Amino acid sequence: MSHLEELGRRITRFAAGHPGPRWVEDIQVLASERMTETVGTITEPMLGLVVQGVKRTVLGEHIFEHHPGQVVVVTVALPLSGQIIKASREEPFIGLGLRLAPSMIAQLLVDGGPTAIPPHEGPGMALSDADDRLLDALVRLTRLLEDPRDLRVLGDGVRREIHWRLLNGPQAGLIRQAGSADSRLTLVAAAIAWIRARYDRVIRIDDLASDIGTSVSSLNRHFRAVTAMSPLQYQKQIRLQKARIELISAPGDVAAIGYAVGYDNPSQFSREYRRLFGAPPGQDAVRLQTMGIVQE
Repeated sequence: MSHLEELGRRITRFAAGHPGPRWVEDIQVLASERMTETVGTITEPMLGLVVQGVKRTVLGEHIFEHHPGQVVVVTVALPLSGQIIKASREEPFIGLGLRLAPSMIAQLLVDGGPTAIPPHEGPGMALSDADDRLLDALVRLTRLLEDPRDLRVLGDGVRREIHWRLLNGPQAGLIRQAGSADSRLTLVAAAIAWIRARYDRVIRIDDLASDIGTSVSSLNRHFRAVTAMSPLQYQKQIRLQKARIELISAPGDVAAIGYAVGYDNPSQFSREYRRLFGAPPGQDAVRLQTMGIVQE
């Protein structure tokens, strides 16, 4: 049995009865028989593996198509739009996720010693094929899901191996940045945390740059390189995605939710929401409710 076949069987069995993703500690499994609408989310540092089916993810102007055997790595909190574009009852979409731990990456950098790794110049998200050693470690992680005691005692060792495989794989430069205190990724992560804590307020880029200890020009350059958008565009994405989550629960309170996420002008809120999600807030929320889509 191949690694992907074993992963598919174990994830399908473990995810049975769960209409959406199932989380166990920092591990996520998903098996879905249907394609989905585009749904936005704020993704934390994460590894994601597609076992079967196809998923499309959009970050700004970057489009990633995620096929079986490919692993995506996200190293900072990014506002992403995702959609399962290939799934059926005969061949469900099957996926596995694992939250990444920057502290573990930092320790591995110390333990592994100096290496010559080219710096990563693209966004804080990358897609590549998973090699057999990484797949083998992910298989062993899913085996531990069968027994909570096994996961509790043995899980950290397998997680550490997975991080090590990533640190020595095709996305080594990106993973290294996630564990390096002086990297541009660390600067952008600090800026992201600052914005997320103030997403519903008017912010000044001068204040942001000053608080995280950098210049406005350096902040803008690094922020756009990692997130594919400016700090103010990032704030707008956070506002609109949080509004969408609230609207799924309360589709009638469009104006109130717009105010709650920082919009003083309902028309501007509706216009920007429609531009991002393709429909006005109330109409979009009712459509998502009808289709049974729940934001994670």
